Amino acid sequence: MEDSERDLREVVATGCRVLGENGHDDFIWGHASVRDPSGRGAWLKAAGIGLTEVTPSNVHLVDRSGELIEGDGSLHVEYPIHLEIMAAHPRVGAVVHSHPPYSIALGASGVDLLPVSHPGTLFAAGLSRFDETGDLIVTADLGQRLAQALGDADAMLMVNHGIVTVGTDLPSAVVRAIVLEHACRHQLLTSSFGGKMQWSSPEEAQAKLARIWPDPQIALVWDYLVRQLSNTP
Repeated sequence: MEDSERDLREVVATGCRVLGENGHDDFIWGHASVRDPSGRGAWLKAAGIGLTEVTPSNVHLVDRSGELIEGDGSLHVEYPIHLEIMAAHPRVGAVVHSHPPYSIALGASGVDLLPVSHPGTLFAAGLSRFDETGDLIVTADLGQRLAQALGDADAMLMVNHGIVTVGTDLPSAVVRAIVLEHACRHQLLTSSFGGKMQWSSPEEAQAKLARIWPDPQIALVWDYLVRQLSNTP
């Protein structure tokens, strides 16, 4: 195995374990991927194991047609989420799809995400919503429609299903997924008190986005999350 391939598998495995230990575990479901730098497809978590169990050996290379190019293991049927988003958006270097409970609840409620806390301001530039189906994304056509709905956003609520987050690299996509779940949880807690809710104005939310969530800060959050892993193989 070449060093570059080993590194790609390691970052996917680490990203999966970070997600699993931060509110995104859902039995054996959920997956993360990185774009293959040679243009062959995406390095994707294999099916049949939980996020917290993933090691580099559970990461394989799949092309846009669903053919395994490198590695083994069962392929997630929702590979079109990753491959079609990457095909439609050259800016995307990594994709996360998971089923975190608070994000699912907000998506199903029809309520907009509001910047009631710092995490909410990470999405001040936009949060997409996909509500064509709550079923699995198992065809290229559905994957393409999902990619179109994502647009220029870095995060999406898949109504009655889960979330998608993207980034130039996997650390940024993983951090966005975790912060989105925090933001949804904070909003639910805020609304549960029954008082008059307050949240940042659009101007303040944009200012906080620039001040709190620049790329170097997101990288530091990733480093912290990796340090907190309890089961590094």
